[in-house]
Amino acid sequence: MSLGAIDLNLLVPLEALLEEKNVTHAGFRLSTSQSAMSGSLARLRRHFNDELLVRVGREYELTPLAERLLPVVQASLHKAEEALSLTRQFDPESSRQRFSVVMSDYVMTVLLEPLLRIIAQEAPGVRIDFHPIVEGQPENESHLRCHDLMIVPLGYQLPGVSEAVMHDRFVCLVDPENPRLVNGTLSLRDLAEMPHAACVIGNSYTPADRQLETLGIRPKVQVSTPGFSVLPFLVSGTDLVTLVPERLATRYERLTRCLAVPTPFPVVPLVEAMYWHHNRHTDPAHRWLRETLRKVGASLDGSLTQETGAGDAAPAAHPRSDLRVVS
Repeated sequence: MSLGAIDLNLLVPLEALLEEKNVTHAGFRLSTSQSAMSGSLARLRRHFNDELLVRVGREYELTPLAERLLPVVQASLHKAEEALSLTRQFDPESSRQRFSVVMSDYVMTVLLEPLLRIIAQEAPGVRIDFHPIVEGQPENESHLRCHDLMIVPLGYQLPGVSEAVMHDRFVCLVDPENPRLVNGTLSLRDLAEMPHAACVIGNSYTPADRQLETLGIRPKVQVSTPGFSVLPFLVSGTDLVTLVPERLATRYERLTRCLAVPTPFPVVPLVEAMYWHHNRHTDPAHRWLRETLRKVGASLDGSLTQETGAGDAAPAAHPRSDLRVVS
């Protein structure tokens, strides 16, 4: 069969449909309407003489042919993108590039302001769409393929490339009138007995949660949220305690009645890393975005070191040395 027998533009919606297994989600991913995506699916079904997606209960599943097609289509588009990037150049001053970045509400709180300042100066025409982390997303390769970057704590075994971009550490956050506070500190017994407010995203655990587990403490979680930003408001005026990144605690101490105190165990570092798919590694625009994030992360880490002082155990910033490929 010659290439002229099929519209090659259908390969992009084909990949989205097979990965998302949902017409609406595939359309959202490609910024196209559901009716247009349904039309593409109809053309693809005629071409392959196969349903490709079949309804099973409330969900759709791939047909056997679609299962075989998926890795072939992914590899083909990867090669096509790689070929096109060989001659592509990127000029930030004139570019109208649109990026898609997934990050937690905590990272948005501390990273966006300095990042947007740099973009306004260096690339005023560039647009970045920020998306929150949703349950199951960090473990799913298809999400890594449809976004330029995912910024999540280092340690997720996502296929692709990862590089540390920002460092922080966990502190305890409580209401300043909490009777458990003694000279501005909490004990391990306090953490074991106090009701907790926790950030829970799917089956993922924060480094602080893992530290508590190592110490044999199973927190009494009274309330959970899918992000960090609301936790200070839950602590304020209650007997709850929560473990949050220090930068977030510092910001919200001014907005809510809460107090950040050291953890009653050794410092638990938090390393936020950017993850991206192999097929974007050599893209000039993507390289510019990563370098911009490196600069922002380095400036934030530098300010943290100055605030904590040379004698404190502030996490060191060595973003380039943390570059790694996960297969």
